[in-house]
Amino acid sequence: MAGDLCLVDSNFLIRWVQPDDANFPLIAASLQKLEASGTILCYVSQNLGEFWNALTRPADRNGYGLTPERADRRATEVEARFRMLPDSPLVYHRWRKLLVNSRVSGAQVHDARLVASMHVYDVKRILTFNIKDFARFNDIEAVHPIHMIQGR
Repeated sequence: MAGDLCLVDSNFLIRWVQPDDANFPLIAASLQKLEASGTILCYVSQNLGEFWNALTRPADRNGYGLTPERADRRATEVEARFRMLPDSPLVYHRWRKLLVNSRVSGAQVHDARLVASMHVYDVKRILTFNIKDFARFNDIEAVHPIHMIQGR
């Protein structure tokens, strides 16, 4: 719907700035469909931190091996294309409640922080390649880019 917010997950952003990624055509098509519908695509600072981490991590450690200067250029592309939802004490307090109430542990704390931001900013959907990571949160919808294209 026009004006609805949709968070883009870090795994989506990382592929979006890599045109040689096998999923790039899917990413471009899903972005085009969302933007044509008037959806406002967003990110949070955590997304950019995870994005920077993956871009600058060595390729032999499942990264892209970019220099900080090249990562900065990619980050600037993200900042120009998507709306940033700022961190706040409200996000922190919502995140802390989610950790306890949803019994979150391990690496899942990062996904819970994204969901906390979604709650604070009334974002109902996240575009992600890892929909199962958000399954415990029944008040948001995790959408895989392929489902965006197929209309599911």
